Amino acid sequence: MTFVITVAIIGIPVSFHIISLLASTLAQAFCKLKYTLCNILPAAGVMAVPPSYGDLGKSAKDIFNKGYGFGLVKLDVKTKSDSGVEFKTAGSSNTDTSKVAGSLETKYKRSEYGLTFTEKWNTDNTLGTEITVEDQIAKGLKLTFDTTFSPNTGKKSGKVKTAYKREFVNLGCDVDFDFAGPTIHGAAVVGYEGWLAGYQMTFDTAKSKMTQNNFAVGYKTGDFQLHTNVNDGAQFGGSIYQKVSPVLETAVNLAWTAGSNSTNFGIAAKYQLDKSASISAKVNNNSLVGVGYTQTLRPGVKLTLSALVDGKGINTGGHKLGLGLELEA
Repeated sequence: MTFVITVAIIGIPVSFHIISLLASTLAQAFCKLKYTLCNILPAAGVMAVPPSYGDLGKSAKDIFNKGYGFGLVKLDVKTKSDSGVEFKTAGSSNTDTSKVAGSLETKYKRSEYGLTFTEKWNTDNTLGTEITVEDQIAKGLKLTFDTTFSPNTGKKSGKVKTAYKREFVNLGCDVDFDFAGPTIHGAAVVGYEGWLAGYQMTFDTAKSKMTQNNFAVGYKTGDFQLHTNVNDGAQFGGSIYQKVSPVLETAVNLAWTAGSNSTNFGIAAKYQLDKSASISAKVNNNSLVGVGYTQTLRPGVKLTLSALVDGKGINTGGHKLGLGLELEA
């Protein structure tokens, strides 16, 4: 039903029917504008919470590091009990040194209290305990108490970690406790419309000296990431990540040290053959060529094969092979 009521606006009679049509038109235009912004802004890389400083450029790092295990035979097993306790067992054998290393980790979560208890042990006979409290004291605040103890040497260490994540900012502060004096690690990352800027520092209170002073700048969208960093004013690095297609990812990595004429350069790519198999390859300016193949044999069983070839000395040997098996239940 349409109501036609005559009102006076600034002394001019106007039909309410016309006003309702104008309001309806403006409302429709606003809805279309809102829909367009909601679809365009995420594509432009607007983020609610930026990554931590250690995760800047993570996509490029993963292309270079994941799917390889040169010179190692590894076995990783992940299981979860009915009571909610997670077990993670890892073992590896170095084919060059024949050294065998292993670790065991148990984790128990109480989500209703934001608590996570973690116990760690490795073949170096080091025991570790970690207690994490998240989103309890304040929204976005994470507190971690980490201690390690070596029964053989009697060495003890403790660390308190704090992390605070909110829209457009990610802060972190860790304190390593030592008899000589604690060491403070701090980091901050801010992000806006895809742009990222970060700072990381380490201050040794025993020496009253800044031992680490790093800066980083980056840009991130859904399928493209750019990252540059300067460490201690002497080491410069950068990386570029691009998702060329749903099955192909590429990355480029650069590193240079002041006072040195050499520049480290590498390119890497990962191609998803199908839902259960992928192949990775990388090469650097030292003519080291790495290839990796990952195959999911069945749900919870993943096999990784890798090889590193020295292009400068193909006939002299020194090449490395790797084998990895991951089990999860």
